[in-house]
Amino acid sequence: MFEELIAPFLLSMKLAFFTTLILLALAVPMTYFISFHTFRLKPIFKAVVSLPLVLPPTVLGYYLLIAFQPQFFGVRLAFSFAGLVVGAVIFSLPFMLNPIIAGIENLPHTYMEVARTLGKSKLYSFVNVLLPNIKPNILNGIAMTFAHTVGEFGVVLMIGGSIPSETKVASVAIYQELEALHYENANFYATILLIFAFLVLLLIHISQKK
Repeated sequence: MFEELIAPFLLSMKLAFFTTLILLALAVPMTYFISFHTFRLKPIFKAVVSLPLVLPPTVLGYYLLIAFQPQFFGVRLAFSFAGLVVGAVIFSLPFMLNPIIAGIENLPHTYMEVARTLGKSKLYSFVNVLLPNIKPNILNGIAMTFAHTVGEFGVVLMIGGSIPSETKVASVAIYQELEALHYENANFYATILLIFAFLVLLLIHISQKK
């Protein structure tokens, strides 16, 4: 019984882990591209990346569900864990990318100028000079991405449904337990997510003071 109860939360952790790992790998090169390349469509690109911050989850979930149809990719992404990962990477992207970009943009220009004066390339300066100086921003991005992925409900429900051990994450489990009037189980999931969210925010505030 306890294993069944804890399974949605463990699945949420698994989803958040893979999503955060993928987004960290994507966000660093994307930040380099955005920060050191000038192109006319940059404002549009930034707006598209930030869309999940303002777009209703049902709208984003609807379009992802349409895009995940087999005729588009040849594989079944809808109502699968792989589909949840792809969707989570999309709806959590701004939570990882924006703090890192903000950290780079807020650094004094002298960091890059000194590195360039010493004959270092842009890429070398970015990896070895700039990134080490925005560790709090990177940590914030990781923490916010992980927490947002764990707590996302609307998009996850639309593209994943509620398949036990496959797509039934903690946020979906709360909804189902409330529908079934199982308030004790719903409170169990809600309490865990509340504590988790508090710890994430505490970690972020502690990192900002260092």
